[in-house]
Amino acid sequence: MSQLTWLDAHSTDFPPARRAMQSPNGLLAAGGDLSPERLLSAYRNGIFPWYATGQPILWWCPDPRTVLAPAELHISRSMRKFMRQTTFKVTMDQDFPAVMAACAAPRRDTDDTWITPAMQSAYTKLHTLGHAHSVEVWDNGELVGGLYGLALGRAFFGESMFSFRTNASKLAFISLAQHLSACGFMLIDCQMPTDHLFSLGARSLPRAGFLQQLATLCPQQAPSNWRPLSPE
Repeated sequence: MSQLTWLDAHSTDFPPARRAMQSPNGLLAAGGDLSPERLLSAYRNGIFPWYATGQPILWWCPDPRTVLAPAELHISRSMRKFMRQTTFKVTMDQDFPAVMAACAAPRRDTDDTWITPAMQSAYTKLHTLGHAHSVEVWDNGELVGGLYGLALGRAFFGESMFSFRTNASKLAFISLAQHLSACGFMLIDCQMPTDHLFSLGARSLPRAGFLQQLATLCPQQAPSNWRPLSPE
């Protein structure tokens, strides 16, 4: 039976992800901090932080993992029609803090958020360092949808998305996947399953297979394949 590991404050090492608990699914470790070094070490090993205000930092690697290969993106006929007709504008890395703030805002069904001020500060620092990226969807200059995540090697780790208009977050994800495909990325880590993601072509991958892919796609010190979005 797996036991929860408390991280060493003086090391960014994690226990092997295969030791994550079955219940709750994927809980691996607690403690540590949200320094860039620790976060990058976590993601390269298939681990991500997820915790509520008042809890210690909790680190997860669930089994199975929801992933999408950018080349396998599925766009429905109705969504293709929407994309042809919409006046929404898509940008990347134009307002990362605003995207994070919108993702952190309370949702209709709860006032809680796992994107704490400490998380916002940590990922904004990763953005400044060139590791974290955002996609923005604009409607007449108003931010109406978007998402953010990390690009390491040829893998992108999606963190959260939001939508204030119908199809805005779906347009952000499709635009991201198309951009990643053009940049040579092979995998988007979607973390947890949703019908929304499965409708776009995501699938469940056993943790062992996911970790095996990461070892190839984003080894230590591998440069990111991310490129800025070309202006229209």
